[in-house]
Amino acid sequence: MRRRDFITTLGTAATWPLAAIAQRPVMPVIGYLESGTGIITPAFYAGLKESGFVEGKNVIIERRVAEGQYDRLPALVADLISRQVAVIVADGSIGSALAAKAATATTPIVFMIGADPVRTGLVASLNRPGGNVTGITTITGIIRKQLKMLRQLVPTARAFAMLVNPGNPTHTLEKAGWKNIADDVGVPIETVSARSVSEFEPAIASLANKQVDAVFVVADSLFGGGSNRRDLIATLARHNMPAMFSSRQNVVDGGLISYGGSRAEGERQLGIYAGQILKGANPADLPVLQVTKIELVINLKTAKTLGITVPDELLTLSDEVIE
Repeated sequence: MRRRDFITTLGTAATWPLAAIAQRPVMPVIGYLESGTGIITPAFYAGLKESGFVEGKNVIIERRVAEGQYDRLPALVADLISRQVAVIVADGSIGSALAAKAATATTPIVFMIGADPVRTGLVASLNRPGGNVTGITTITGIIRKQLKMLRQLVPTARAFAMLVNPGNPTHTLEKAGWKNIADDVGVPIETVSARSVSEFEPAIASLANKQVDAVFVVADSLFGGGSNRRDLIATLARHNMPAMFSSRQNVVDGGLISYGGSRAEGERQLGIYAGQILKGANPADLPVLQVTKIELVINLKTAKTLGITVPDELLTLSDEVIE
């Protein structure tokens, strides 16, 4: 081989990998904004895969987690937008979705919430959300039924308490309607607040002085995520306090009872919608979907520890009984 041919060949070989890398398509990025712990569920990944996307293979997921501190959400979503993510997945609570919507009118947003997205101003309507926002909502308006079930478990209760996170805007909206529910259920309803894990103990401890005999934990990422969830359940156990939840996982981890929309179903659809948007779907054309599967889960071991006899009616209705 002549020297000139050798140099030409060497130059081509040296530059080819750089050219190939330059031409390689960049993977789209999902900005995952979570008001709680940021643990992405297998159901979300399954839905994403149904739409043709696998993390690390053809999509990147950037996680931003508020750990129940809602005031951190604006900065977290601003960071995601600065990274030019293709879609923002707002999960955990209404706070994530509202923060994302307030931050951008152009980046597509898909949410998963347990509140009414029309009433809270996220979308114009369920069928025609409009703008850059759509998502999934679990069935709302079942607090009355949840409290009636709790009354069946604790028929001698003098009062119930609603455990809320004052940082969650939907808790303030719902509070006005609890008096009518109290009249229907037949016991007074107190409100007790916790903004952080450190406030779980004083909040639950205060219930004895208020003659509260059972508590409804209003759905919130502070109460339902990872170690927070387990800390809350342990606190309730120390004070022998029966509690109703909206999510199955709280009962799996030792809570007494849950009744609410299937989170697995919602997270799967969340992944599907995120994938569809990555493929070019317009959020304005994707109707807000409502989770239709409702699960009743009872932990008999916890009931026994609390000295509660679960009525046969509830056992018959239950989708899952943990023994």
